Amino acid sequence: MLSSAADALPGGEGWQFEPKWDGFRTLVFRDGDEVLLQSRDERPMNRYFPELVAPLARALPERCVVDGEIVIVGDGGLDFEALLLRIHPAASRVKLLSETSPASFVAWDLLALGDEDLREAPLAVRRERLEQALARAAPPVHLSPATRERPLAEDWFRRFEGAGLDGVMAKRLDAPYRAGERTMIKVKHRRTADCAVAGFRWHKKGPGTLVGSLLLGLYDDEGTLHHVGVAAAFTTAVRKQLVAELAPLRERALDEHPWRDWAEAEADAHAKGQRLPGATSRWNRDKDLSWEPLRPERVCEVAYDHMQGSRFRHAAQFLRWRPDKRPRDCRYDQLEVTPAYELERVFSSRPPR
Repeated sequence: MLSSAADALPGGEGWQFEPKWDGFRTLVFRDGDEVLLQSRDERPMNRYFPELVAPLARALPERCVVDGEIVIVGDGGLDFEALLLRIHPAASRVKLLSETSPASFVAWDLLALGDEDLREAPLAVRRERLEQALARAAPPVHLSPATRERPLAEDWFRRFEGAGLDGVMAKRLDAPYRAGERTMIKVKHRRTADCAVAGFRWHKKGPGTLVGSLLLGLYDDEGTLHHVGVAAAFTTAVRKQLVAELAPLRERALDEHPWRDWAEAEADAHAKGQRLPGATSRWNRDKDLSWEPLRPERVCEVAYDHMQGSRFRHAAQFLRWRPDKRPRDCRYDQLEVTPAYELERVFSSRPPR
């Protein structure tokens, strides 16, 4: 089940509010001695968080499915960077980190218990059953706080930011569990978006030197990836690091790239000495806006101020990589304001003169 962003908590009655945890969204399946941790993109997570398997087996009912979040608590609150370090191919490295910075699991929903599928049950019922199911839970397994009182939720929004929480979630008490639908509302302390990274531009020092900016994309309802802007504010060290980090994604990047036509048209225009949108800046003809395609397999979270049409008005601020999310889930419907397509529809459908 997914969420959409909003500026403020929704009004009216019938809402449950919870803190928005800054971690890896995870489903936990327990069947007797078997415990499976699964990421939102359906990857097994046991190897990355081995220290959680035994505590979850002790805390959860014999057979169940629980939705929640894996988090790591550092000295200053939740530490997302520590989570990213766990996605490591070396088991020895993961084992060391699991001992020095162990993870916790925060549960907030119960999807199944025994032979009973609870997804069609309203949230109010699922929450009550979850509290009963986790009555004997102990750290590092936790039950997420929840309230129906808006003043308390607003207080959480103000106070919890210092502990590293993202904001507050709002969920309808009468709503079933709808996988893949944005039925939850998230109120965050800033506007952010998860974007697919589909290309980059070289730094002004020239090709092969440093990465200048990342090209960001969002999918529409038809599954088309749109170029929505760039993330460009990096230190020199990071720009250099990105050259090596992105190199594997450059291999055969154009074979099935969603922007292949744009790339080929740009290359053809360059050979003919023509100017095309995206090839050079209309404000600065000396500014090279040519780009290098990447296989759109990585996701990053960016901060942005607002949308202009279907694009970010200004360059977005890179926040972090999101290896726990699929590029196909980076869609327009996650944004606080849905882009206005009506004007574009009208002018693109004008009859020919």
